[in-house]
Amino acid sequence: MKSLPQHQSESDVHVLCSTDDIEQAASRSRIKLVRRPGTVAGKLPWNDVRNSKLWRHSAQFIFVLINIYICTTFYFWVRFYETGGATTYVPRPAGIEGWLPIAGLMNLKYTLETWNIPPIHAASMLLLLAFLLMALLLKKAFCSWLCPVGTLSEMSGKLGKKLFGQTFLPPRWLDIPLRSLKYLLLGFFLYLVIPMPVRAIQAFLMSPYGLIADVKMLNFFRFIGETTLISVIVLIFGSLFIQNLWCRYLCPYGALLGLFSLFSPFKIRRNVESCIDCGKCAKACPSRIPVDRLIQVRTVECTACMSCVESCPAKDTLVFSVAKPTGAPGQTRARGISGMMVALLLTLILGGTIGYAKYAGHWETNLPEQFYYRLIPDSQMLGHP
Repeated sequence: MKSLPQHQSESDVHVLCSTDDIEQAASRSRIKLVRRPGTVAGKLPWNDVRNSKLWRHSAQFIFVLINIYICTTFYFWVRFYETGGATTYVPRPAGIEGWLPIAGLMNLKYTLETWNIPPIHAASMLLLLAFLLMALLLKKAFCSWLCPVGTLSEMSGKLGKKLFGQTFLPPRWLDIPLRSLKYLLLGFFLYLVIPMPVRAIQAFLMSPYGLIADVKMLNFFRFIGETTLISVIVLIFGSLFIQNLWCRYLCPYGALLGLFSLFSPFKIRRNVESCIDCGKCAKACPSRIPVDRLIQVRTVECTACMSCVESCPAKDTLVFSVAKPTGAPGQTRARGISGMMVALLLTLILGGTIGYAKYAGHWETNLPEQFYYRLIPDSQMLGHP
């Protein structure tokens, strides 16, 4: 690299180094590099509307705010009944049922066998179906675009990288068995739910515990036990060192979405004719997928975050699409969907599901107030049926 003037900033040095890396990769591959329009060192400015990171981070931020609002409102709703109406009343936010995946699975089993949507926690099932539809269409985009736990896990990894200079990945012989843990957890929950008879599901949902399963979920965090607290601390601390620790190894929800994502028509696809083999896509992938060695990414670990697409310096070489891009550099015949389109499709699926649920009367779980006055103050004493 050429010597730099003394006034050259560190960021400028990084850009020039990146540019040199790209030029060297293009020279080694002997493939003409046609750069993506508007990029500097292979990257679009962060505020460019074509930059998928702008749309993904915006979606993450908005969804985190929505969930903070939902959880805060739900807490005050619970406090109203705990205090016998002495505090300010706020309506129950139906979105809290997105935090009840087991109830969603049970309701789904009930609905598939009876063709009736149960009146208790129906929104949990409809939200689960929305997230499964996202996976069927757009891989595990829910995990990297909307999931608040995934967002916090990603932020922890970035913080750890700033604090320690890098994140770490267990060796392959350990990484693969650890990744199977989330499927074992998923299998455990499916083993509990799938064999349940319809009458047993109905009895559970109508039991005092089932009626206020959302309150029991809140109490799990409000009155957290010592063992659980230690586990949470270990997960948070571990996420500073291992990127996406929870998502990669332990999340059963992500495991379920990953299985459905195998049928997604949209995949990350690479044009070998215009690829300069710079390896930036593999380096940028938070799931450590060797994108630079694949024609299309089929693995269940892909979350459609599009970090690899944004890192690619070559025009239309790496795309999130339904067809493999082909053609000489700058003349590819298949174009992928943009980050803006992914955000729009996710919004339409989620908004359409909520709109249908409200129209059909399945969004709210409405019980007589006397049930809440009686059950919520004693919720800590209610055991699992």
